[in-house]
Amino acid sequence: MLASGHCKRCLWFLSRCKLDGTDSGIGHELAKYLDRLGFIVFAGVLNKKGPGAEELKRSCSQRLSILQMDITNSAHVKEAYLKVTEEVKNAGLWGVVNNAGIMGLIADGELLPMSAYTQCMDVNFFGTVRVSKTFLPLLRKSKGRLVNISSMAGGIPMPMYAAYGASKAAVSMFSGVMRQELSKWGIKVATLHPSGFRTGILGTPELWDEQERNLLENLTPDVKRDYGEDYILALKTILSHMPAFCGSDLSPVLCDVRHALLAKSPCGLYTPGKNSYKYLCLFSYFPLRFYDFFIRRLQNIEIVPRALREPEMKCKNA
Repeated sequence: MLASGHCKRCLWFLSRCKLDGTDSGIGHELAKYLDRLGFIVFAGVLNKKGPGAEELKRSCSQRLSILQMDITNSAHVKEAYLKVTEEVKNAGLWGVVNNAGIMGLIADGELLPMSAYTQCMDVNFFGTVRVSKTFLPLLRKSKGRLVNISSMAGGIPMPMYAAYGASKAAVSMFSGVMRQELSKWGIKVATLHPSGFRTGILGTPELWDEQERNLLENLTPDVKRDYGEDYILALKTILSHMPAFCGSDLSPVLCDVRHALLAKSPCGLYTPGKNSYKYLCLFSYFPLRFYDFFIRRLQNIEIVPRALREPEMKCKNA
């Protein structure tokens, strides 16, 4: 049950998905879920007139407010802060939930252009830091909660996730440090490491084609030769098959965020989703060579770079 005292608090919630120009996925469902619980929700969206924002207006109560904001833009974040401050006045803000995230194309770290790394860091990490720093004065007033949604890929190394995983690992480390530093202010900080869930973060086939073109255009001749264009073009098949291994029920994430916001003693780390905690333990307590072997077998990626296939092909042709 949601205590009446918390109903009077305000929750600022960020929902952002840059993949298809709409706000969706975990952020969208969490905004509706918290609205149903009785929170006063400020939902930051990238496109205030997009389908996601319109759906929130139709399905949520009048307590929910939509804020247009690009978290990579400091001016947008500051403007949102001023609007929220005007609404909450001296009551402060009970919670900030940072959920913004982009994944980009799944590919070997050597293949990804630098733009993929900078974009993931700009949205996933710097956006989280920017929003947290801006709204912390309001959290100090209420001794509230800061909840950052990272990823299972931010806690364990996984092939093909170099850019995304590194940015989410940065979020996790930032959250851990903030948990320690903000405790003296009475602010509690929690991090979520969800496993695979079916959301809009994977993007669309059209976006994959665009990212693929960008990848191919930025490869040096020797890297392109060693990996082979067929290997690179086959990477899209990994993305297309991923939804089959992702859960569609977001309730584990929603319930963990609720606990992080309302529990007297919230956990510092939540691992919602299938096997997220098991993989984290496997990485933390087993020898790295065992973990690496396990992950290779688990992913079962059959495509092989051309240079690694050539000796085998020569043997067959001999």
